Order: sequence, then C-alpha cells, then structure tokens
Amino acid sequence: MLHFLPIRYKVLPMKVSERPYHHGHLREALLKTAERALVSGGVKSISLRELSRELGVSHTSPRRHFASKQALLDALALRGFERFDEILGRAAKQGGPDFKGRLTKLARAYVGFALKHPALLSLMFEAKHRPDAPRELLEASEKAFGHAHSTFTEGQAAGEVIAGDPWRLSIVVFSALLGLVSISDNGKFKGIPLDRLVGEVIERILLGLRPRR
Repeated sequence: MLHFLPIRYKVLPMKVSERPYHHGHLREALLKTAERALVSGGVKSISLRELSRELGVSHTSPRRHFASKQALLDALALRGFERFDEILGRAAKQGGPDFKGRLTKLARAYVGFALKHPALLSLMFEAKHRPDAPRELLEASEKAFGHAHSTFTEGQAAGEVIAGDPWRLSIVVFSALLGLVSISDNGKFKGIPLDRLVGEVIERILLGLRPRR
C-alpha cells in the first residue's frame, strides 16, 4: 500500500501597499510631497507627473485636485501664508501691549520663518505678486501681514509711532529684516546670530519711528 505524506502549504503574508498617503487624502499628500521637492530642488523640480509617480497613483489623479502645476504652487503658497499668519499672530500676542515688545517678537518670528522656509517664502512672494494671483491667496497674504499693520496702528494710537500709513511703515521694517536674512549664512552674519541682530535692527528703526517732540 502506498502512503502519501500530507502536503504542507506555506502561507505567505499579504503584501501591504506602502503608499505614502492614506486613501482619500491625496490632496494633502501632493502638497506635502511638493513642498519637499521645493526644498530639495526648487520650483523647476516639481511636476504633477513626478508627484504621481512618487505617490504611486495614476498620472491623471493629481488633476482631480489641481488643474495645473501653477494651481498646485498657488495652493502651496496659500498654505505657506496660513502658517505664516499663525506664527506672526502668536508672536504678536506674546509681545504684550508694548509696541517695542510686539514689534521685536514679530521681527524675530518673521526672520525665523524666513530662515526655516526660504524656498517656501520665495514661492509665497512670487505667487502673491503675479497679476493673476488667486484672490484667496492675496487675502491670506494680507491677513498674515495684517499683524504688523495692527501693531503699528496701535503704536500710533499710543503715541509711540510717527503718523503715516501703517502699511508703509511696516514695509520699512520687513524690508530691513529680509535684507538681513539675505546676507546671512546659516542664521548668522559674521558669526553673530541673527536673533541677536534682529533686536539691534529694531532698536535703530525705532529711533526713526518715534514721534518728533
């Protein structure tokens, strides 16, 4: 009589898809992946097709959320302004009622954001200055920079700042800070941390902003 040995079947574990995003969250995944690409290779390195490949979806899938690369970049810039708004708003509150304190906190928050997200900040400014910039993006930009406007308005009401358009006065401050960032290297200028230099810059700007007696 023949005896057959029982056949043993090896159960293989099911391979789980390693998609870098959760089903239904493709828009969020596209924005996060696009921002990483922006940081590593600039705007030119971003393409909807390449993002599709990286996320493991069809090359037409991103167009359900973004009609074009420019639409994706605008959404990325919008998100940047929303984060910028949160950071500046928090800084303004932490500065207290004193004009100098609030302005210094705002300045440090602005420089901190610029140092941490240089590529994103550049994209944000380019996007807002485009003739066909989306209204939603422009409104987000005004809201973020509105913290500086309200700080100057309150400073004028308290008699700590000269008369004039608060928007124009805030431009003077932000232009000086942006210039400081542009000449820095790894958050320092000639070995001096920008955080320390920001305080000195604000001190000197305040000399020109004080009302003439």
